[in-house]
Amino acid sequence: MIKILSVSQISTLVTKYKKNKKKVVMCHGAFDVLHYGHIAHFEEAKKMADKLIVTVTPDIYVNKGPKRPFFRQKHRLEAIAALDVVDFVALNEYPTAVNTIKKLKPNFYCKGPDYQDYKNDISGEILNEINATKKTGGKVVYTKDITFSSSRLINSFISTQS
Repeated sequence: MIKILSVSQISTLVTKYKKNKKKVVMCHGAFDVLHYGHIAHFEEAKKMADKLIVTVTPDIYVNKGPKRPFFRQKHRLEAIAALDVVDFVALNEYPTAVNTIKKLKPNFYCKGPDYQDYKNDISGEILNEINATKKTGGKVVYTKDITFSSSRLINSFISTQS
């Protein structure tokens, strides 16, 4: 089964799933250096719905430090697609998840526990994502999983000087 699709292709699938009373949950992020925290987040999100869709921030919009993203979008997409818990993954077409939420209209938009405090959102977009989710009839949910930071891991353990 092909898991890496375009946002438009996934939108078509979501419409079919929802007509068949299936629930869809969406997670979004850069996922630069996929780690245990991401996997736990996806597993908890999947328990909320029948289908888990993950959208990935494109390289050009990952502004989290020098020489970032550490892994290019192609590799980040492939790593996420390799996880059994993920049903579909797409490269986000926009700088934020807002327009993608409006296109996909997931039943649930799932963020990690670190986003419950809006001050931790370096993108400044969580409030816009919440509004987009509510306007499309969805609900924002937060996982309770352990929180790691790819940026902190990269900055602490991987030299950006090379």
